[in-house]
Amino acid sequence: MAALELVPMTEEQYLRYRHRAEISYAHDIAASGAVPLPEAQEKSRQDYDRLLPGGLATEGHHLWTAYEVDVEIGMLWLHLERKSDGLHAFGYDFHVESDLRRKGYGRAIMQAAEQLCREWGVVSVGLSVFGFNFGARDLYEQMGYEVTAIQMRKRL
Repeated sequence: MAALELVPMTEEQYLRYRHRAEISYAHDIAASGAVPLPEAQEKSRQDYDRLLPGGLATEGHHLWTAYEVDVEIGMLWLHLERKSDGLHAFGYDFHVESDLRRKGYGRAIMQAAEQLCREWGVVSVGLSVFGFNFGARDLYEQMGYEVTAIQMRKRL
């Protein structure tokens, strides 16, 4: 694998991302059993509107497209927030194109993000993952991420 590069998203890429991401997030919410799909679709739209009211220009939020040479591999969305003990990052979204999964690109994107965070003086990186996303959970654990909270439910 060649060197992976994170490049700030263009407005066109953001609009494509936002459309895809709202649909994907809604399906993940529904698949988790939290709410039925119609409510999940509304929650997804509201969450994106709340988190990114200014789109790419939303303060504290950084969205990149990941490239290997000139091939678009995926994307990354980080939010930076200063707390009493320093600068913290939260990974809101991270995506590898479906035909490129299981080839090391996810790990490479995460490593590139961690390198950026080190350069910025970030003291910790957090993220959320749906319980059914075993591949992502496995990758995050391999990379040293620790569980900080667990939500559980039982369907009756």
